[in-house]
Amino acid sequence: MKHLTEQRRDTLAEASESRLRLQTIVRLRWFAVAGQLLAVLISRFGFGFDLPIEYCLLLIALSAWLNVYLRLRLPSSHRLSETNAALLLAYDIVQLAGLLYLTGGLSNPFIVLLVAPVTVSAATLPLRSTIALGLLAICLVGVLIEFHMPLPWDDTPRPVLPNVYRFGQFAAIVATMVFLAAYVRRLASEARQMSQALNATEMILAREQRLHALDGLAAAAAHELGTPLATISLVAKELSRAVPADLADNKDLVEDLKLLQTQSERCRDILRKLTEAPAARDPMHAHMTIRQLIDEAAKPYRGGPVVVEMKPGSIDGAVALGPDGSVIPEPEGERQPGILYGLGNLIENAVDYANRRVTLTAAWDEHSVSVAIFDDGPGFTPEVLDELGEPYVRSHSAKKFLRGERSGLGLGFFIAKTLLERSGATLDYENRDPPETGAVVRVTWRRETFEQGAGLI
Repeated sequence: MKHLTEQRRDTLAEASESRLRLQTIVRLRWFAVAGQLLAVLISRFGFGFDLPIEYCLLLIALSAWLNVYLRLRLPSSHRLSETNAALLLAYDIVQLAGLLYLTGGLSNPFIVLLVAPVTVSAATLPLRSTIALGLLAICLVGVLIEFHMPLPWDDTPRPVLPNVYRFGQFAAIVATMVFLAAYVRRLASEARQMSQALNATEMILAREQRLHALDGLAAAAAHELGTPLATISLVAKELSRAVPADLADNKDLVEDLKLLQTQSERCRDILRKLTEAPAARDPMHAHMTIRQLIDEAAKPYRGGPVVVEMKPGSIDGAVALGPDGSVIPEPEGERQPGILYGLGNLIENAVDYANRRVTLTAAWDEHSVSVAIFDDGPGFTPEVLDELGEPYVRSHSAKKFLRGERSGLGLGFFIAKTLLERSGATLDYENRDPPETGAVVRVTWRRETFEQGAGLI
């Protein structure tokens, strides 16, 4: 998990500097240039409005020339740094504010377009840049309330907007800007976090897959080495039979030939075991009962200051009985690395938060199989319960609770939850009922799913 945490930190650092490609911002500006040019020409020549078209066209041409300069100077796949991207978006805000100054200021219905650069920043740039661009846009909107050229109009009397209406329009623009920026930023952040968490999960699954692939490599190696070893063994036997009489008394030579034969036979036995491991019910490939599965997952966390104990049988320690009073046999399923990793991660979290003891229980009946992990720690805070299972903790209170030595319920819990759910399990987590303290996490499978190994990972 330390490696995954470091990778996440590096990924976030890189993303905070370069999430906006040059091609994206250039294309957006070309759309803006086309829209601005179309609006100015229609207003001047279509409706006959009197507006300073020369200055408007000059501002639009500046944006077009900036796009041409950027495309000639940098490749389209270039990722902009945070500073450069913020400066380009700031230019877009100022340029649009200039056009609005020439065409009526806050009375111009296109004033809402000032929200667009701030929204782009919220989706692609760090929070500090978005706040700076938002304040710039708000200040310019405030200036446009009083300072602007007359709104282009026809021969009919121009509408006179009262101050209360203009203030309300200003407040609406600010509220829209803040809401859209916050909403888009939250969506973009969740999408990035989910992508990073899924990538981390895939890394773990790929690692486990490579371990499984070693079985095939071992079988292939055993098959390839079998022929030369058989040749070595045959030659050693022939040499021992063909030793001349005058060399028969050479004990060292005879012992070396016998050693060569025995060692070649030993190599052949080892290779034979490698090829027969899956079919020979080797413990690493065999089916396991639910209690054996829990025991193996908990083994790395025993022997520490926190006692990790397992209760036999069902949740209350009794033997599981059927409706007719007969004993229900303990479920046995395929040994799945994903389940072992997921349970191990949950047990590790319980050990990290426990004061003295972690209790593991197994329960089963004719239809279901469940594992419960109890600890005697402080339990889950309401903030953690609300966000548990998400790839990364977002709220300030939950981060404060998880900060320091006792941390690990973010990405690790998400990976464990994902792996266990892929095996067909469902997870429930809650605090223990008073007077008991601590938390409990329950993992439940349908018995048929657990025993058949559906969703092997």
